[in-house]
Amino acid sequence: QVQLVESGGGLVQAGGSLRLSCAASERTFSSYAMGWFRQAPGKEREFVATISWSGGTTRYTDSVKGRFTISRDNAKNTVYLQMNSLKPEDTAVYYCAASRKSPYGSIWLREYDYWGQGTQVTVSS
Repeated sequence: QVQLVESGGGLVQAGGSLRLSCAASERTFSSYAMGWFRQAPGKEREFVATISWSGGTTRYTDSVKGRFTISRDNAKNTVYLQMNSLKPEDTAVYYCAASRKSPYGSIWLREYDYWGQGTQVTVSS
């Protein structure tokens, strides 16, 4: 089974930046689309960003467009989420996920086959 490990979360002031990383154990990582999701206390897990297997296609939820950038380095089996201009409402546990079903990316949780353990991002005001 594919194992995903997120890192890079932490506490940051509003307006600051963080870069999350997600390392995959699977050598065939490049055949999977990757996604980032987040879950705030008392809320449903929501889509944040996705990137196709080749990195040629990306998609973001409206609330992070222009602030977040998803990227991948298939040689390192790693996907990243660069988060700039962070807002308190970005506070959540961030999860990375891998999709075999939808190699060009998906906004839907059900399309993802593997999930990481999550990393906490806290944005203070």
